[in-house]
Amino acid sequence: MPSTATIQLGDQKFDFAIIEGTENEKAIDISKLRDLTGYVTLDTGYKNTGATKSAITFLDGEIGVLKYRGYPIEQLAEKSTFLEVAFLLIYGNLPTQQQLNGFQNQISKHTLVDEDMKKFFDGFPSKSHPMGQLSSLVCSLSSFYPESLNPRPTPQEFDQTIIKLLAKLSTIVSWIYKKSLGHPYIYPQNKFDYVTNFLNMTFGQRTEDVVIDPIIVDAMNVLLILHADHEQNCSTSTVRIVGSSDCNLYASISAGISALWGPLHGGANQAVIEMLEQIKNDGGDVDKWVNKAKDPSDSFRLMGFGHRVYKNFDPRAKIIKKACDDILEKLGINDPVLDIAKKLEEVALSDPYFVTRKLYPNVDFYSGIIYRALGFPTEMFTVLFALGRLPGWIAQWKEMRENKEPIGRPRQIYVGEVDRDFVEIGKR
Repeated sequence: MPSTATIQLGDQKFDFAIIEGTENEKAIDISKLRDLTGYVTLDTGYKNTGATKSAITFLDGEIGVLKYRGYPIEQLAEKSTFLEVAFLLIYGNLPTQQQLNGFQNQISKHTLVDEDMKKFFDGFPSKSHPMGQLSSLVCSLSSFYPESLNPRPTPQEFDQTIIKLLAKLSTIVSWIYKKSLGHPYIYPQNKFDYVTNFLNMTFGQRTEDVVIDPIIVDAMNVLLILHADHEQNCSTSTVRIVGSSDCNLYASISAGISALWGPLHGGANQAVIEMLEQIKNDGGDVDKWVNKAKDPSDSFRLMGFGHRVYKNFDPRAKIIKKACDDILEKLGINDPVLDIAKKLEEVALSDPYFVTRKLYPNVDFYSGIIYRALGFPTEMFTVLFALGRLPGWIAQWKEMRENKEPIGRPRQIYVGEVDRDFVEIGKR
């Protein structure tokens, strides 16, 4: 492999270093391009631009590989818990038993939120979207913990901010759900593990704890693990670029939550259920809607199939499909929307149109089905995605700060008007 790439502009030639990642990804380092040549690159949507060097997550969409810190996602989903994966992403290695116990105990001690936060919940309109509430509430945490505003915290101070955010988000998410139902809030209990505690706060009653089936706990762990990080996607890039201004962690994560809200990103699993509802309300004729999806002149598109990054089967979808099957079998739910989902899955895995185009069911398809089976309303789906993605956002923010990366400042190619003289309002 050559060590440099050459750009020729007129009679001048400029050499730029070629760098290679540990998984053999190759890049041309154009960090000095503007300084040397006066030119910038145009890469709309940053599809071909590496904004950072990262040691957190590797994915290869061509062959369907996803690894956290070098560990295959299949092994982590099968053998670890969400908090183990959170520790791995944030601190770089799987925890020892002593480290994991300490991590869990610290989180358990900080799951309570300040009682004044209830006033925020009371102030939201009854129909406000859960993601709008989540973004606002997470940002407000910086007001309750002003020490987090220090742009140069000690490692101990930063660890405390990490612990508080991981601990309190599960409580905030469960309370958002309870508010949507008009139910009393359920306080966290230290006797439960992280996922069981969250499910109890979400589905429990004030007078008694709810018995959570281990299959549901396992499925929720898997869902959170699969969503924990996914390289430099829209929301993760948002967290990093906001954090690059020395913005505090709470506000940076709040910005990531807002980026995740969009239906082209975290809102995709909500869009899956809305599509299934549309098919059901039309009579449930799956073949009709499959044919509409195949028709290039029809604007309808099947949501939850294929992936912009994965050109093969999404490795997360293979894992979550089993969890989905286990949940549906265990709960024995009779839901026409879920019946339509299973029919669509059968078509996508067998119809040559979908197979040749690699339009396999993706993680959004199966996660939406599971969340619906568990009883979550569709507007909560993206909030649950954010709960899972939190460790990845924290890890990416932490890495960016530790690497002392400069403030993000993309360039542009200006295509507007030039040299216009101001005209007074009466003469326009």
